[in-house]
Amino acid sequence: MTISQILAEKKVTVSFEMFPPKKQSNFENVLGAARELSAIRPDFMSITYGAGGTTKVNTVEIASKIISLGTPALAHLTCVGNTVESVRETAVTMREAGIENVLALRGDMPQDSVQDGQSALSDGLAHASDMTGILKAAGFCVGGACYPEGHPESANRNDDIENLRHKVDAGVDFLTTQMFFDNNMLYSYLYRLQSKGIRVPVLAGIMPVTNAGQVSRMIKLSNAFVPQKLLAICDRFEKNPDAMYQAGIAYATDQIIDLLSNGIRGIHIYTMNKPEVARDIMHNIDSIIGACNSER
Repeated sequence: MTISQILAEKKVTVSFEMFPPKKQSNFENVLGAARELSAIRPDFMSITYGAGGTTKVNTVEIASKIISLGTPALAHLTCVGNTVESVRETAVTMREAGIENVLALRGDMPQDSVQDGQSALSDGLAHASDMTGILKAAGFCVGGACYPEGHPESANRNDDIENLRHKVDAGVDFLTTQMFFDNNMLYSYLYRLQSKGIRVPVLAGIMPVTNAGQVSRMIKLSNAFVPQKLLAICDRFEKNPDAMYQAGIAYATDQIIDLLSNGIRGIHIYTMNKPEVARDIMHNIDSIIGACNSER
């Protein structure tokens, strides 16, 4: 089932994201996490793609397994590490595996931006919008990424939204946001998108912070603004793992309830391959999701 169909049929969706193993020896453990996450019955599950395409095969295999468990899958694919021809080849492989949905990404640039004497980006595949057309032609439902606080490489937020327009114009069916911890950032961002005529569905990306060390890593990776409330939680409970976990689940739950109360229709939870995180959050919001979807 395509994500476009799911978004059209349901008033509110909840999806999970997981990542393939970096080491093949961990593959069965990740498959186990996929089974547990699928058993929670999200509307779909998203599977990331390793830097430079290092987990390409595992991404497809895990996506195929998730589909066999009865959950629609969204496989990530990056420009970095690919060529136009390899994207077309991967599209065929994905189709054969039953995958209908792909998240088109440029991908993280290598620090040097040159690998083995070649540019990290091949001709004709410099942006996610370039990949979008190829995937749409192959019959996929295509998603894209967006950044409520602006892409770290964009000169300013207006330029970032203009770049996003290129993806939407290329045929992106929906967007998923980078993690954010202040809902007002998303509300302001959605208003700016609307004002620029960008009206495809936007799924809100929620990252539960269940250990204090995550915060510094997230700031480094995404430059995300961390509200004082969350910083205080981390400072107060960083040496008590159980308390930090419970507080992190509560913070993510509060974020989601506020988003749903303000009309956001798609919640995308970055699970970090931890089924217990998804279970605990869903336990907190299952009646709320049910109420939203039963409204006339």
